[in-house]
Amino acid sequence: MAILAEGQKINETYEVERFLGEGAFAEVYRVKHRFLGRQAMKVFKSLGMTISEIETMLGEALLLSQIGHPNIVRVFDANISKSKKGDFGYFTMEYVAGGSLDKFWQSYGTKIIPVEDTVQIIKQICHGLSVAHNENPPIIHRDIKPQNILVGYDANGIRARISDFGLAKHVNPLTLLASAKGTKIFKSPEVFKNNKSDSCSGDVWAIGCILYLLLTDRLPFAEIADSEFFEYSNFKTPITPPSRLNLSVNTLLEKITLKALEIEPLKRYQNAMELLKDLNRWKPSKVKGGEEFYLSSGQTTKSALGEHTPVDESKAADLFKQAMEISKFSNKLNEAADMLEQAFLKWPEYKEKYEYLAKLWRKGISR
Repeated sequence: MAILAEGQKINETYEVERFLGEGAFAEVYRVKHRFLGRQAMKVFKSLGMTISEIETMLGEALLLSQIGHPNIVRVFDANISKSKKGDFGYFTMEYVAGGSLDKFWQSYGTKIIPVEDTVQIIKQICHGLSVAHNENPPIIHRDIKPQNILVGYDANGIRARISDFGLAKHVNPLTLLASAKGTKIFKSPEVFKNNKSDSCSGDVWAIGCILYLLLTDRLPFAEIADSEFFEYSNFKTPITPPSRLNLSVNTLLEKITLKALEIEPLKRYQNAMELLKDLNRWKPSKVKGGEEFYLSSGQTTKSALGEHTPVDESKAADLFKQAMEISKFSNKLNEAADMLEQAFLKWPEYKEKYEYLAKLWRKGISR
């Protein structure tokens, strides 16, 4: 049962608009700040937290938020509020209408995301993570996965942002491992060997898993990734080279992907900066016969990460119509762009046709 209800007021400052989802330790809502507009609110499932405990959990996230990097989600506020169930802690952050990377990935249906878009997203993740890894001492995320990457559009196109910095170190690792289908594999092999994940190269492993997923529509070690008895020895199974599953993957991109997924931490990229340096060398290859690739025969949905959001052309058309209506008002262009991004998730063809509108509206240009 959800902690908050639609229309509920929080500390006379926020109004709950709708439930967005939940993770291992928090529920997420879209809320409206009485002065600042829409934000996302994460509400901790553990009741009775003090403001001191919340600030401790958010220490690294707040530090990185102050840097103001475009690929790190900004955290605005942290507080506690009362409910009939007890006091609950929450924090608010920027709202990204497009949602998480797993939803963005699922929205492509039977198509594989264009390689150029995949590399752009991964490079942006590396840019944000490099800021953290470059701190002294380094700030390690510990829970990089598609659900913790938010993807939306700004004036320049696709923009990825990393959320939930530092929260994983305050949560039991077993809770995280059991939190969602497919997410075990984003934990580096050394976690299963000695229960250690606090390294920059551990974050790199997770990025490698995301890169492999976006390039192939499969998780590395897919056959065993959700096994109840998943353990370190399972990583001895060879990974299928991504070029065998997607002809757009050239030799350099394959080498980069497989180096990020090295079993031995010392053979892996040691931090996000090293990975980014090689990604910046990559250039797309021309593929004979076109650029579009589809899932293997008989596969109609992207199920590697569990339940997917089904495409819905009718719902997308309704959202598009509403977006066009409110885009007539110059003070509502960002709201129109939010609605358009939601339409993209419902029907992938809209993304190809109307991405330019989202960019224009984010620039403050009506049409």
